[in-house]
Amino acid sequence: MTQPLLYEVRALHDVAVKLFVDAGFERDKADSISEILIEADLMGHSTHGLALAPWYLDLAASGGMTKSGEPSVLSDRGACVSWDGRRLPGTWLVSRAIDLGVERAPKYGTVTIAIAESGHIGALAAYMPRATDQGMMAIIASSSPSVATVAPFGGIKAVMTPDPIAAGIPTTGDPILLDISASITTNNKARQLLKEGKKFPRPWAIDAQGNPSDDPNVVLNEGGTILPVGGLDHGHKGYGLALLVESLTQGLSGAGRSSKPKGQTNAVFVQVIDPSAFAGQEAFTRETSFLVEACRASPPRAGADRVRVPGESAMRNKRSALERGVPLAASIVTGLLPRLEKAGLALPAPR
Repeated sequence: MTQPLLYEVRALHDVAVKLFVDAGFERDKADSISEILIEADLMGHSTHGLALAPWYLDLAASGGMTKSGEPSVLSDRGACVSWDGRRLPGTWLVSRAIDLGVERAPKYGTVTIAIAESGHIGALAAYMPRATDQGMMAIIASSSPSVATVAPFGGIKAVMTPDPIAAGIPTTGDPILLDISASITTNNKARQLLKEGKKFPRPWAIDAQGNPSDDPNVVLNEGGTILPVGGLDHGHKGYGLALLVESLTQGLSGAGRSSKPKGQTNAVFVQVIDPSAFAGQEAFTRETSFLVEACRASPPRAGADRVRVPGESAMRNKRSALERGVPLAASIVTGLLPRLEKAGLALPAPR
């Protein structure tokens, strides 16, 4: 297998910003897109890193992503805010929402922002350091009301999307970074496996008749659906989580499936919590840190070397990439090169 090329973070970011500016994005939008995509690559979420850049550029060229302007403020009660994102880059909208929450949380304790008509937001975990570095907890949930690839438990017709939900939880050390979805797998993973000619490792889908399947093609092209978390056995749990995520995102933002939206659009829920407004920052991190260490101290079962904590690998990957360089697989580089050449740009020399 070809080893990924390694690129210095700042140099890679600068080129990415120039690429998006050349495509017509305002500088702050270009900077935010580049920052969040590269943060995903730093954490090892390569399917949601710069691999998405060509798609974002295509969306912008077709009018599916707005390149300039501001969201419309539908409501602002201080601790509760609602925006119409006008299909602006989701990376910019969510980053701005987190920053607003961090700014206001010392006053209100908890700040919640609901965003309708957001552009694609990428890897949810990539936003968490904006809050956890300030000692605050963040929760982000997202859904795509224009897409349906997940059937409700017991059904065979897709109604929902994978519906990710993530949280960043401060501790006295690295934060806990939770990034999960209500479905067993995601649409992006299905596309990646199909492109590589591979199957799901287990029957993570059902075909149009409801039969279990490990073929991503039945989901993407044959009317099948991804199964909710828990699968055929305990899928009611993932189904329930999906209902919660879609209510928090589409319900609170007021832009959901009932309006039958077209194109790429996300509904987003962002919440920032200041522990000092409750039992206090010290008490919060004492308990979260104790919990982390208790989990790590749990004797591993057969076949596992030790118990890990969500976000542990991401933070390890990030530290390594900041030191050695951002890893980009050959397929990602190949996808970027024609876009860079068209803009008269080139990737920085790999390390």
